[in-house]
Amino acid sequence: MARIYATSAEYTAYTGQTPPSDIDQQLADASRMLEAQVFRLCWYEVDEDGYPSNATVRSAFSDAVCAQAQWWDELGDSTGAAGVGWGTVKLGSAQMSRSVTATSGGASAAREIAPKAMDALLSMDLTPDIFRMGMVTS
Repeated sequence: MARIYATSAEYTAYTGQTPPSDIDQQLADASRMLEAQVFRLCWYEVDEDGYPSNATVRSAFSDAVCAQAQWWDELGDSTGAAGVGWGTVKLGSAQMSRSVTATSGGASAAREIAPKAMDALLSMDLTPDIFRMGMVTS
């Protein structure tokens, strides 16, 4: 079963905003993305369910997931689909072009780690005895 690191109540507390109608899905998606791209590459102790056992680490994970969901809400895109397939965009004298064969959405801002999510994971409260970014051991 997939771990979800934040609740809609935590999202509301983090953002100070009413959550979007699909917040539960966004939090699940943000948890899955951050687990795949960041959390699995870090060292921290876990409980029997695989969640961080330290309250400070768990809170940072919740904040990171909320920040990612907030980022997607601000972008209006949580999947990367909005960035797929455009070729040339022109606004006044400014023009941007890219290959129309870009079909994955991987270059979309929605597939980036939100800056505030990374800030949460680089908090000074996450001391090396409870959390290490980018340390993988077996």
